Amino acid sequence: MSKDRTGNLDADHRQIEDDLIARRYFEKLRLIASTLPAVLSETVRDGLFTQTEVEVIGSYLTAMLRSADALSMKYLVSGRVDGPLRKFLTIDVHESGYPIWSEIAQMAADAAQANEQLARTADTKQIRDDMIRQIVGDLVIPTRLQYAMSQRLYHEALAKGGLFWPQMSPQAYWLSNAGNRRRWLIHWAVYDSQLNLPVIYLMDCDDSGRKPLAEDSRRWPEVQAHLMAQSVTTLQLLTIAQGFDKDFDKLHPYRLRRLLMGPIYSQQFTTQEGPIREVLDNARAPAGEDWAVALTVEDLQAERAIMESTGLFGVTERQIFKLDKLGLGGNGQGASAVQRALVLPARPYQSLAEIDPKGFRNIRKYVPLPDGRVTAYR
Repeated sequence: MSKDRTGNLDADHRQIEDDLIARRYFEKLRLIASTLPAVLSETVRDGLFTQTEVEVIGSYLTAMLRSADALSMKYLVSGRVDGPLRKFLTIDVHESGYPIWSEIAQMAADAAQANEQLARTADTKQIRDDMIRQIVGDLVIPTRLQYAMSQRLYHEALAKGGLFWPQMSPQAYWLSNAGNRRRWLIHWAVYDSQLNLPVIYLMDCDDSGRKPLAEDSRRWPEVQAHLMAQSVTTLQLLTIAQGFDKDFDKLHPYRLRRLLMGPIYSQQFTTQEGPIREVLDNARAPAGEDWAVALTVEDLQAERAIMESTGLFGVTERQIFKLDKLGLGGNGQGASAVQRALVLPARPYQSLAEIDPKGFRNIRKYVPLPDGRVTAYR
């Protein structure tokens, strides 16, 4: 089934035309987002991520939540107005559960003009005063003014920044020095246009250049541009890492991971297939517990380094990456391993344990509890 990059509806996409249902959708996104920080803390104990990496991933989660909040303002009452202003949120109901890519792309375009838009519209106090006058004086529901208020709040959120965009440029986090090398955690993210999912990249990299990478006005912009151009899920990690290793002689990537933050599954909003559908059907969970989120971590690690001739007299270090040859998750995917996890509340987890589908037996399960703790299972 094809994925649509332009936002035109197909069988995978759904417009939410009822603004009350749209509000419930954003409430579910917020609920799920609120559970993930505790889940990430549990992954540190499991050795899946370090505390530093969890903090990095957490910053992207915060950006995702801010984007959801901004979109909730954009569509708060847009379905109640007539004419060209009447618009509806579109989500990917099949293999994502998130808003489609074009929603995020349009939000990025709106952000570029947010300050200009705010400058030519009434502020919230003025709109609120006009709403009161219309309610009291004309005895009507001020739908147009409600719309104006929601769009004002939407553009204020965009102007404030800190949201998740289609491309989140690479940042370098200094980890340590080792002899004449510096060790960096380079991280970046994209909202994948084919999967309609937020995807986070983590690269551990040694730097043997004269200047620290993040302070190098020549190398750092080239690195950022290179990594963004390669950040598509159709490319194997091996392809990305080898290309980077070849193009930057003084940078030595020894680990690359790709984290897919989804799909989100929910009986109310998405279309499930296979065992996960049976799990959610059997759970009969209330609205606040009727969901599950899949997490996938593709992991590529360097096995050793070799010295390779460059030009007439030069030599440079090249990484030899370890590929999974034993079928432990990365076989055929250009990775050393692929680890999968499922985050789901207690009722769906009980249903999963009862049904015990074969495909879910070897993945981590994280169950958020009402007291804020998370229990992990294998």
